Amino acid sequence: MYIDSHCHINFPELAERMPEIMAKMVENGVTHALCVSVDLPDFPQVLALAEAYSHIYASVGVHPDYEDTEDPSAEQLLALSQHPKIIAIGETGLDYFRLKGDLEWQRERFRQHIRASRLSRKPLIIHTRAASEDTIRIMQEEGAGTDQGGVAGVMHCFTESLEVAEAAIAMGFYISFSGILTFKSARDLQAVARALPLERILIETDSPYLAPAPHRGKMNEPGFVRHVGEFLADLKGIPLKQVQEVTSSNFFTLFNLSH
Repeated sequence: MYIDSHCHINFPELAERMPEIMAKMVENGVTHALCVSVDLPDFPQVLALAEAYSHIYASVGVHPDYEDTEDPSAEQLLALSQHPKIIAIGETGLDYFRLKGDLEWQRERFRQHIRASRLSRKPLIIHTRAASEDTIRIMQEEGAGTDQGGVAGVMHCFTESLEVAEAAIAMGFYISFSGILTFKSARDLQAVARALPLERILIETDSPYLAPAPHRGKMNEPGFVRHVGEFLADLKGIPLKQVQEVTSSNFFTLFNLSH
């Protein structure tokens, strides 16, 4: 079995195909998925999906790329996270690739999410792009990791260096690989995945984006997470069943869910 630890199936291009999306999950042995919130106006749709399907979970948070949207307070996020199907805070973090200029608002938004994670005792889903130094620094300053009494979380759609991965793991975080791992151009990332312990790895689609080979260029969906798992097994030279079992167990452990 596989678990898609990060997807956006509430986005219109996937939401309109929901029966097909669910059937493809079954067909590919994908038993659960986490639908991740990117802003508060769309959060009700994310929650509705988690309420409608027993095998779909949800998060609450505001993505760092969403510039013209409400900045949530830690207290707001805490209140919204109380629903039993909300298992994480995020996605949150920093992105200096897409946005330029004074990004202090982005850093403050990130801090509010970390504080909400500590208050709610729910793990963080962290997005970092071209901002790893500040991301790790703020995680440490706000006590995001289990080493400082936080509940840690996952560095999603990871594309950073081994040093960044190890810094996050030292704080109790997991590292999640998306379809990018399967791209021919991702040699450096493949070396990182090879070096990390499977006990700290999750797999995801980040659908509808970043479809893995052999579906690259198509719209991504949770059923395609199987290809990330297969590639990871080949990359590490270990049995596919081991990847399935350990990455699934990691998901349940991180998000405090019963199997």
